[in-house]
Amino acid sequence: MLQVQVVEGPPTEVQYFDEDELARRLTDHDVEVIREIFQTPLVGSYNWDYEAANAKIRRLYELGKRFNWNAELDVDWTLAPPERAGPSEDEGPEGFKDHPKWKALSAAQRADFMRRTSAQTLSQFLHGEQGALMVASQLVSCAPTHDAKLYAASQTFDEARHVEVFHRYLMERCHMIYPINPSLKFLLDKVLTDERWDLKFIGMQILIEGLALAAFQTIHAQTPDPLLRQVVELVMRDEGRHVAFGVNYLEDWIRSLPQAQIEERAQFAYEACVVMKNRLISTTVAEEFGFTHDEALEINARSQGGEAFRKFLFERMIPNLKRVGLLTEAIRPKFEELGVLEFENLRHDGAIDWTVLEAPLAMKDRVAA
Repeated sequence: MLQVQVVEGPPTEVQYFDEDELARRLTDHDVEVIREIFQTPLVGSYNWDYEAANAKIRRLYELGKRFNWNAELDVDWTLAPPERAGPSEDEGPEGFKDHPKWKALSAAQRADFMRRTSAQTLSQFLHGEQGALMVASQLVSCAPTHDAKLYAASQTFDEARHVEVFHRYLMERCHMIYPINPSLKFLLDKVLTDERWDLKFIGMQILIEGLALAAFQTIHAQTPDPLLRQVVELVMRDEGRHVAFGVNYLEDWIRSLPQAQIEERAQFAYEACVVMKNRLISTTVAEEFGFTHDEALEINARSQGGEAFRKFLFERMIPNLKRVGLLTEAIRPKFEELGVLEFENLRHDGAIDWTVLEAPLAMKDRVAA
């Protein structure tokens, strides 16, 4: 019988999967459902005008139908893993290789450190996609227009695929899933439990999806694993549509609000950016190998990779916030102090590159056909 356990917070321990479990797959007798309950005062609405009013949103919806890839059929799960999953054991990951504690690790420990670091990062993708799945499903009810409801429904299915594909990759390639980062959990909780539908749009379509795109682009450029590159490429195409939907849908709505409400939403966006810049840093794996929390934070702060990711993140996010009207004169000094306004005039995602989004995907079975 299916076992259901209700908990007060997310798991804090790493979940492991051995080869025997993968070989037989899990049955209902093996599965324990772990539920964490949250309450949300969601205000839904019917829409009785079924005509398409926004050509861009409808076109994005049509693209979602056209590129409905299947994680079982369109990902080549037979691709062999790379011989080396990251920097060599002798060289070490950036920032750690010259540290005495790294040099004290054996070759096997160094290899395990890098394997766990990858699993920890990808686990956050999995948890984030579950949050996106739930927010997208909320948007179906509370989005005020017919076009937005249709698109949110298609995005819900996109997010379900993303949860599926990252979960399978973690089970079969990494054999472990790390708990959710507390700061990511904080962001998801804030978006899921807020009663304002447009704050859900801002939080998910502009901020969290923007974070995901930056992370996926970084992984896609750096990973030596052809399977992970294929997975991330498929997911990125969906996320590009999601961010474009958010920017195009929100820009007119935000500007129609009273200034006090705009400032509330600008403050929320700023606070989320602070979390993304300063707190979405995991020290879990480093602490497992003897580094202190402060040592791991310092290494990340000094690493070129960490700085490059944060730059990449705000290069996408800040132009989008400006486009939708959330870089107000009142909030600009706070963003200036955060050091991210240099990106405000870069290309935003409201200017959709239809050539990229409409390009056919080279997927396993369709290529073979």
